[in-house]
Amino acid sequence: MKALLLPTKTYRLNGRLWLETEDGRFLGIGRLELLEHIAALGSISKAAQAMGMSYKRAWDLVASMNAQATVPLVSTQTGGTKGGGAAVTEAGREAIAEFKALQARFQEFMAAETTRLHGS
Repeated sequence: MKALLLPTKTYRLNGRLWLETEDGRFLGIGRLELLEHIAALGSISKAAQAMGMSYKRAWDLVASMNAQATVPLVSTQTGGTKGGGAAVTEAGREAIAEFKALQARFQEFMAAETTRLHGS
């Protein structure tokens, strides 16, 4: 492929990584960010607002992730004297850590392949 590349240009590989099932996307960068916001803010609504996303979209993403995992990644509590809220479960925290590690390995792969592309 190197013969096809213009010597005056700097090429790099680019891509996004996500994990999916036949039911659709399970985890990706956006869902990871949503989980991190829920963990920090304790609320799906506040997490959605922080991301500029509708509450319905955030709720649908949480429901999708929970439905595709053996145990919920996010637990919710409806209002009451303490009010409602959401928390990332232990499984959710593990999913965050595992996906971040997977993403780091993916970036290492992309960097190595970019180097290979340039023949360095």
